[in-house]
Amino acid sequence: MTLFERIGGEPAVRSAVERFYARVLGDQSLAPFFEGVDISRLKAHQFAFMSQIMGGPKQYSGAAMAKAHARLAIAPEHFHAVADHLVATLRELGVSEEIVGEVAAAVTPLSSEIVNSAPQASSGQSASAKTGE
Repeated sequence: MTLFERIGGEPAVRSAVERFYARVLGDQSLAPFFEGVDISRLKAHQFAFMSQIMGGPKQYSGAAMAKAHARLAIAPEHFHAVADHLVATLRELGVSEEIVGEVAAAVTPLSSEIVNSAPQASSGQSASAKTGE
């Protein structure tokens, strides 16, 4: 059984994407990255991406991660904040810690493709420093 199936399939992943973006867009440190962005389109891309990394039927066909994020100054703390919101969303939905860990393990390596800016000195301790990564 795939991770996509174990998490609850399409309805569960769609619900997770909705809640995830509510959290991310409500985060004052991340909201500016989404100004002027078609959120409906972004959610569709995110659903396809999550489906793909979880072994689901939908395959992501958008731009490569590095290209999709190249115009944004994404520092490590931004990446970790988004990852933290994803983990919190999954926990909020009652997803088992085993599956949360598997999703986090699938997303974490993308940091090297998405982060394209140095840490911001004024932002305090980053999420990676807090978790010991």
